[in-house]
This record gives sequence, C-alpha cells and structure tokens, in this order.
Amino acid sequence: MDLNSAYLEAIGFAKKHYENFPVVSILVPKSLRKHTAIIYWFARTADDIADEGSAPADERLKKLEGFETRLTELLRGKYASSFELALHSTIKTHNLLPEHFYDLIKAFKQDVVKKRYESFSLLLEYCKCSANPVGRLILELNHIKKEEIFGLSDNICTALQLTNFWQDTVIDYKKGRIYYPKEDMENFGVKEKMFELNENNLNLMTLVKHNVEKTEEFFNNGEELIKYLSGRLKYEIKWTVLGGKYILKRIKQNDYDVLRQRPSLTKIDFLILLLKSFL
Repeated sequence: MDLNSAYLEAIGFAKKHYENFPVVSILVPKSLRKHTAIIYWFARTADDIADEGSAPADERLKKLEGFETRLTELLRGKYASSFELALHSTIKTHNLLPEHFYDLIKAFKQDVVKKRYESFSLLLEYCKCSANPVGRLILELNHIKKEEIFGLSDNICTALQLTNFWQDTVIDYKKGRIYYPKEDMENFGVKEKMFELNENNLNLMTLVKHNVEKTEEFFNNGEELIKYLSGRLKYEIKWTVLGGKYILKRIKQNDYDVLRQRPSLTKIDFLILLLKSFL
C-alpha cells in the first residue's frame, strides 16, 4: 500500500465531484489538502452506498455496516486498502475524534430507512450527524477544538445541509425522500402528490419560502465563526458560506420553484464568490 498514492487518488476523487462548496481548493493549505480529501472520500463513499444504484435497502445497510466495520478495523491499524491506510494516518496525525466518522455513517444508515421527518427538530437531529461532524473535522484539522467555535460551525453546516435539501427537492423525491417536515407540509396545505405532479402551486412555494428563511437564520447564527478563523481557512469558510447563501438566493429568484428549476453553481459563480470572500 502506497500512502502518497492514496492521498493523490483521494484528491482526484474530491475534484471530480460537484458540491456547493470547494473541497480541496487553492485556499486549503497544501499540507492539509490530502487530509481534507481523504475525509471527503470517506463521507462521499458512504453517502454513495446509501444513495447510488438500485440495491435494496437491506443490501445498502449491510454494505454500510461493513464500511463501519472497516472504520473500526482501520482505527486499530488494520487496513484493507490504501485509502484506509491514508484515513488512519490523517486521524492519528491530527488527533481527529473517531466519533465524527461514526456519526456520518449513522446518518447514511438513517437515509436508507427513514424517508420522512415529522418535525423540523427531528430534521435538525439528522443534521447533527450528517453535516455537523464535517465542519468539526475541518476545524480539528486546523487545530481548533473550542466548543464555542464548534457550535457556530454546527450552525453553518446545518444551514448547508438544509440548503442542499431544498436544492435537491426533486432528486430526493425520486429516491423516495421528502425532507420538508410533515408538520410544515400540513400547516401550508402541501400534499405529497404535488411533488409527483411537479405542481408548483402557492402552497408549495410558501412551504419552500418558510424553510429557506429558517435556513438563512442558521447561516446568520453561525457567521460569527469567521471572526475566530484566520489565514486561508477564514476565506475558505467564507467562500463556502457564500456558496450556500447563493443557492438560497437563486431559489428566491426562481420564485421558490424547486420542482422545475434546480439551482447550482457554475465555474463563473465559484470564481465570483471566491473574489467576494476576500471583500
């Protein structure tokens, strides 16, 4: 197993995937790019097990349980691949908390079996495992481990996760999932049939608007994080936040029509937001 080759492959893997935020951009210090990339490899691989292909739920859960077992084994220094060797090296070198990785797998398992959320609070519980660990890992990579800063990061990561839900409304529905809380759907008179029929009526638009505004609150409550950061990390996080907020802006500009128009970031958008992150 070649550690350096594994890190290079992980960087290439990260660059191939679209996200609303830069994964291994020029703002990530060169010494940390490989570590960021291998964390991304772990999260994306587990996510793909839960989401991609046509395998039945029980098979997906079995594969995720196997992936979780591999995590336990690599933490003990037993590797089945060079990627596992690289992840072990990153975790040990930067003293990362293993619980963050287990939380991510927990979220992906939940994606396999849970397709609806009764309340917004339950959706936030999901975000605690699906999104917040990633932000904490990035902070730990940069030797930041203060609970106050973690809390601000959690708000940003939750906002980014929620943004992705509204952005991917149609994609998720095709996978059998609706992330809009049932209590909100009932309050705004939205029926599941509307998603199937691409029926973007006033009720659905109001539901989306309501959740976009709640997501903006999380961004606002977390943006104080920036003042605790310095160097490239500060601008990387600013860039990431701007990307998420820009998706919400596009949803607004589309009159909250998330059924027929999926907002995304172009290369030009990324460049403009990068420049704005320095202002």
